[in-house]
Amino acid sequence: MRHDNESHFFIGGRWVPASSDAAFDVVSPLDGETVGRAALGARADVDAAVAAARTAFDEGPWPRMTLAERSAVLQRFRDLLAEETEEIATTITTEMGVPIAQTVPSQAGAALALLDVNLELAREYPWARLRRSPLGNAYVMRRPIGVVAAVIPWNAPLSVGMLKLAPALLTGCAVILKPSPEAPFSSNHLADLAVRAGLPDGVLNIVTADRAESEYLVTHPGVDKVSFTGSSAAGRRIAALCGDDLRRYTLELGGKSAAIVLDDADLGAAAKALRTLSFRYNGQACTNKTRIVVPRSIHDQLVDALVAEISDIRVGDPLDPATELGPLAAARHRERVEGYIRSGREQGAVVAVGGGRPEGFENGQFVDATLFTGVTNDMVIAREEIFGPVVAVIAVDDEDEAVRVADDSDYGLSGAVFGADADRAFAVAQRLRTGSVEVDGAGTGFKAALGGFKHSGIGREAGLEGFDGFVEITSFGVSGALADTLD
Repeated sequence: MRHDNESHFFIGGRWVPASSDAAFDVVSPLDGETVGRAALGARADVDAAVAAARTAFDEGPWPRMTLAERSAVLQRFRDLLAEETEEIATTITTEMGVPIAQTVPSQAGAALALLDVNLELAREYPWARLRRSPLGNAYVMRRPIGVVAAVIPWNAPLSVGMLKLAPALLTGCAVILKPSPEAPFSSNHLADLAVRAGLPDGVLNIVTADRAESEYLVTHPGVDKVSFTGSSAAGRRIAALCGDDLRRYTLELGGKSAAIVLDDADLGAAAKALRTLSFRYNGQACTNKTRIVVPRSIHDQLVDALVAEISDIRVGDPLDPATELGPLAAARHRERVEGYIRSGREQGAVVAVGGGRPEGFENGQFVDATLFTGVTNDMVIAREEIFGPVVAVIAVDDEDEAVRVADDSDYGLSGAVFGADADRAFAVAQRLRTGSVEVDGAGTGFKAALGGFKHSGIGREAGLEGFDGFVEITSFGVSGALADTLD
């Protein structure tokens, strides 16, 4: 699938020519073939998108509609998206190599689920409440924060995009969506859906930009809020830039998540679950469990079970529905992941399976699903986010040490605990300082808040809490009959 004639940006409800000739080729990580050419936004394009969003928010109907009216538009958008899920999933797979068996449910399917959940939760969210007290009555309103710069990553453009778009749009905000140059085409599908759904002009704008222009966007005086998903290094930069202007921001950043396997766990079931939880998206997911912490008493048995599972992962063309592991997103990223594998070996860790490139896939950006043993928590492969199919097993003496090792990280995004005794496993899970914990492989769903501790971010997305990042609170003092009508 090629994407040609991508020399426009979606601004103010229509496709407009890019302000410059700056463009780039999008290259397939499978075979190096060019799959399309995309425009690269300049400052003038960012200015135009912010101006359109500013006009839509300050003067347009969207923030002044009722919640029911906005919900009706988003419901139409959702239904139109449902008709194009396979096409959008195919675009994502073509752009960045994640197997189609994962992009259909975890990108297109997740986007639909996020829209459904946000439409439901918007009816429960406390948009306005009267609070009576002896000193006065306050009518507390949550109102749209304004113009939002939503900066999304290449690894999960549709699902992460919807984490931001669904609550922001339901709240009444106007949005500039900034896709990554590694995955620009999938987000463009949303523009035509927005028009067909009846989203007013300027409420959604889409501009692909590189680092300098992205920084210009997040510091633009017309932007009220930045919602960013990406690396912790980029998140620190955005926090510093926004701090200068006291601009609101939410950051969903990296992870080095630990899975604790307790001594009573079903090792076969745990290994089967970790096959997915550690290697999904070709290892390119911030919530992947990349450190497996296990008691020495069952270490060898668990490693054997993991090796059996990992050795069975099917590598191949990501458009083949049977493929479980495709290529990494780009050559430079593959080189970075291979550098971490070399580091692990140099520091004394042992490759139990993988460690190279899959046989027969030398031309694409493939890296073996790799399991290291003999890892200590001070090694580079245990400290830094690799963002590839590389997992470290760390042996500990007991449950207390397992918790200490799991929490001994700059990150705190996700985690897991496996054990036969559900009460014990849940008790261990509650000791972890991390944004979410999957107990015995159970997921949290999209009604849960998503986000992390420490260097994994600031703020939360999804769930009822996901609306909080897109509102400002105003308290009105009211009395008498007015208070009674608002109660």
